Amino acid sequence: MNTSQNKHTNTFSGIYFVSSVLVLYGVLFLFYPRRIQHALRTSGVLLIKILPVFAVVILSMAVINYLFTPRTISRAVGKGSGIKGWLLAIGTGILSHGPVYAWFPVLKELRQHGMRKGLIAAFLYNRAIKIPLLPMMVYYFGAPFVCIVLLWMILASLVEGVIIDMVDSE
Repeated sequence: MNTSQNKHTNTFSGIYFVSSVLVLYGVLFLFYPRRIQHALRTSGVLLIKILPVFAVVILSMAVINYLFTPRTISRAVGKGSGIKGWLLAIGTGILSHGPVYAWFPVLKELRQHGMRKGLIAAFLYNRAIKIPLLPMMVYYFGAPFVCIVLLWMILASLVEGVIIDMVDSE
């Protein structure tokens, strides 16, 4: 299936999904009006909380599209990126903050510009390393343990990424 057909299918799938949810809420409202009102209020509060995250994601995607051409991204994290791509994926994964779901659209955009799936996996794996929490981890477990765990996490992310690249050799 070509890309335009895929986008067309996704649009209709989204419309059917939203329509189904609205109809379901309408039917359930007839039987459980208070519960549905509570659910809608809760959803509204959640939407207001995640709107700033959406704004940051949209802004970062705009900055990526403005500053980096697909060729630049492909050189940095594409098929021929080599060790530079791995270091970039690991480093940015460790430095990244915020909820992981906020990164998914950014990573999808980078993937569309040529980022390898193995590097995406390494990035996501290394998000588990939280720099602000390292002093507390050292306090509870000691520096040698923390160093060994961090080294193994980074090595595991490399192994995982290489395996994903091997499986996904397009």
